[in-house]
Amino acid sequence: MPAEPTVLAEGDGQQPAEPQDPPRAAEARPAGKRSGWASLRPLVLRLHFYAGLLIAPFLLVAAATGLLYACSYQAEKIVYADELRVPVAAGKSELPLARQVAAARKAHPEGEISAVRPAPESGATTRVLLSGVPGVDPDRTLAVFVNPYTGEVRGALEQYGATGALPLRTWIDELHRDLHLGEPGRLYSELAASWLWVIAGGGLVLWFGRRRSQRKLRGATGRRRTLSLHGSVGVWAALGLFFLSATGLTWSAYAGQSISDLRDAIGQSTPTVTASVTPGAEPGEGSAGEHSGHGAGGGSGAPADAGSGKRGADVGLDAVLKSARGEGLSNPVEIVPPADASSAYVVKQVRRSWPEKQDSVAVNPANGEVTDVLRFDDYPVLAKLTRWGIDAHSGSLFGVVNQIALAALALCLILLIVWGYRMWWQRGRGSSFGRPMARGAWQDVPAYVLVPLMAAIAVLGYFVPLLGIPLAAFLAVDIVLGEIAYRRGRRTYA
Repeated sequence: MPAEPTVLAEGDGQQPAEPQDPPRAAEARPAGKRSGWASLRPLVLRLHFYAGLLIAPFLLVAAATGLLYACSYQAEKIVYADELRVPVAAGKSELPLARQVAAARKAHPEGEISAVRPAPESGATTRVLLSGVPGVDPDRTLAVFVNPYTGEVRGALEQYGATGALPLRTWIDELHRDLHLGEPGRLYSELAASWLWVIAGGGLVLWFGRRRSQRKLRGATGRRRTLSLHGSVGVWAALGLFFLSATGLTWSAYAGQSISDLRDAIGQSTPTVTASVTPGAEPGEGSAGEHSGHGAGGGSGAPADAGSGKRGADVGLDAVLKSARGEGLSNPVEIVPPADASSAYVVKQVRRSWPEKQDSVAVNPANGEVTDVLRFDDYPVLAKLTRWGIDAHSGSLFGVVNQIALAALALCLILLIVWGYRMWWQRGRGSSFGRPMARGAWQDVPAYVLVPLMAAIAVLGYFVPLLGIPLAAFLAVDIVLGEIAYRRGRRTYA
């Protein structure tokens, strides 16, 4: 979000004078090196201004689409109420799960069963998920909604991800993530996430660095009034913006891979239940990754019909669910059929709200015995933090409260961007935007501060490339422009 690009005198309560042409770099600095905050402030201010100016459009799109996504959960319940809810008949119990699945297959024989989600609560429908259905995106499944009391098929909709997103939320999710442009579109959201914490952090540093003059902003008008609003809202929203930036990077294309590699290297990756009945087999694909549901594929299991007899003896879905219940897996759960003759059923909890339910078990299809158990309590610390962070970012961890908080953060970010550009406009003359700070602020920073700072930025830029590459490009362009201006004799080169 563009910041006030001039250095106001600390404690100056007067209204700003008519903007003047930016001073030459050499004339703008007193002789000698300054130390401490005095040397860093112009550098932070210039970075905050340019980062806000150039990255703000991407942040604005991310904030607007994020606001839509925060509202999509409740909208989904309204739009798809007929598929999601059924009248509860007094004294009527649910049909066996196998009969519900048979009803779904009779209505939709195409494709293969990839998972089954029994009705999680009274009045909810059962979902039978079909993969390989003609006309359905390979990354999604066709969810067939069945009345668990009567076996009536209530409808069928495409579902995406582990959170069970239906078409409306899926469309908004993809708009927020990649603007419906596929993998190239993900660069926009990663760029926004990579720079959001830098802009928010720079704003905080600038705001608290001028605390002595804050009392002078009270009752101010014009540009200083805008600055007061921009700074105050930014301070209150900063923690949430840092959180959105950090969690957004975890599932980004490049920085997300760096984070994943680091977690693997230190043994903090998300474990999976062993989905094989063969002793000593490696963990299978039975447990959904933490990024599923908001930026990952929606496929969730084996391409085979549960209990079809294709793999020999099969105890059936009801016996498998009973075994999982015996291990304490309460609703909501998802049952993934075996992939082949050597694989087990995987039953996993899919609740993403607090307290999360993420336990999973593997069940031998031949006799219904539980062959492996994985508890969320046994996840590594970073795996738990990643799970909680992603679910909070996507609005499911604390339900409606979470979604309201995300909507409020998105609105704050939109306002900060608008106020930032307004300050730039107000600093100009009449109908023109104000000019940025002069070059050369880095020359005033002591070497013992500048060298470690540059080294840290280089390392960070390597692991977060959409922070490092744009920053390097900006510096290269800035140096070229400075050299051109210097050779033309317009100002002192810096």
